[in-house]
Amino acid sequence: MRENQLKKRLRCGESALGCFVKLTDPAVPELLALAGFDFFVLDTEHVAVDREQLTNIVRSADAAGITPIVRVRENQQVEILQNLDLGWAGVQVPNVDTSQEARDLVSYVKYTPLGVRGLSPSVRACGYGTCSVDEYIRMANDNTMVVSHCETKECVENLDEILKVEGLDVIFIGPMDLSQSYGVPGQTKNPEVAQAIESITEKTKSAGKIVGTVAGTPEAARALIEKGVQYILLSSDQGMIVNWGKNALKAIRA
Repeated sequence: MRENQLKKRLRCGESALGCFVKLTDPAVPELLALAGFDFFVLDTEHVAVDREQLTNIVRSADAAGITPIVRVRENQQVEILQNLDLGWAGVQVPNVDTSQEARDLVSYVKYTPLGVRGLSPSVRACGYGTCSVDEYIRMANDNTMVVSHCETKECVENLDEILKVEGLDVIFIGPMDLSQSYGVPGQTKNPEVAQAIESITEKTKSAGKIVGTVAGTPEAARALIEKGVQYILLSSDQGMIVNWGKNALKAIRA
């Protein structure tokens, strides 16, 4: 178990730039590391990824020196366990809408005495049984990141209680899902949605937790950093390919 450089960076008050990964080629983490990204989030909520692919992608990330976070499909104990046992540095979890769901999430990630994560020293995360179990538990409990989505009106209404839950590292704002929950799908600049995003940001910062969200452009990322947002996902691998290609071709054919 390695020290989580992303978590260390955030604890020091710095911002970190990541990217959603939707392609399953292990070369993607290498490319993102070469580009200078601090971390990436493999999106298994929206993309079908099998266990062998999950393992090869996290191996590639470890070799390249980029922090790998996995967005799991749901806040479910075995789902989280199986991903973390492969060696992912943290989980990003959708639809955490109540304080009880937040407590459940933390318990699924942490080993006793902080949680109920199942212990198997033979897994990749524990060096296939070659690590000291006591040291591994200590390192895992300290380094594994817990990123909890706030993307519904229900979550916004319950945020004060959610923020009291120990062990949550990042509250991640999902603007698209939030707009849908407020009845204006895709309208992330809608006044009610914008106010909800502002409220989540300020409450999370006041609670001493990290704010995370997405940025569509470098300018948007810089504006978020100025607001104190530290965990920023800049587009996706697919999005970068499409947008760069469209812009380049448009310039050539103009």
